[in-house]
Amino acid sequence: MEGTKRANIKIGSQVSIVLKQDQRTGNLTEGVVEKILTNSPNHPHGIKVRLDSGEVGRVKQIHQ
Repeated sequence: MEGTKRANIKIGSQVSIVLKQDQRTGNLTEGVVEKILTNSPNHPHGIKVRLDSGEVGRVKQIHQ
């Protein structure tokens, strides 16, 4: 599932995000959503979240 729609992302979801410093390389970081930071219902580059590890990035994949 893609991470461009806020409705698809729930707190506690396992996701892959791209961190700001990894945007050029596309390197993904996996973790569990602690907080959803984007207020709009969708975002073309992915919804911004904070993981339980404290890392902040945009959701690229949502794991089922």
